[in-house]
Amino acid sequence: MKKLLVVIFAISFFQSCFEANRNCIDFKNGNFIFNYTINGEEKEGRFTRNDTLNIDYFEGQIDSASVRWINDCEYIMVKLHPKTKQEERAIHMKIISTTDDSYTFEYNFVGNSLKQRGTAKKVK
Repeated sequence: MKKLLVVIFAISFFQSCFEANRNCIDFKNGNFIFNYTINGEEKEGRFTRNDTLNIDYFEGQIDSASVRWINDCEYIMVKLHPKTKQEERAIHMKIISTTDDSYTFEYNFVGNSLKQRGTAKKVK
């Protein structure tokens, strides 16, 4: 029994050492940039987000979406002016780790288990 308790304690101790830092509140609002690839070409995008609105600046286009926070690290985004059925779908965003000036996020369409990742950097 003592060995079992020692093993459980050791596992929980080591697991806590490897948990990602998540200071999500620092990234709820602000201006951000991120890199993405389309057809093998590396590009940079930017967006501005506050508690209820996300505005994307993408290849000379401006697109906006509503933001509904689930908790400090997760939110649902829905485009305000979708042009296709695909754009009508809500996107679940989750901040999975943070640094001083950036965060790594995971996202997927609501109802779809295929998740993708990205990193956004906060700009002043």
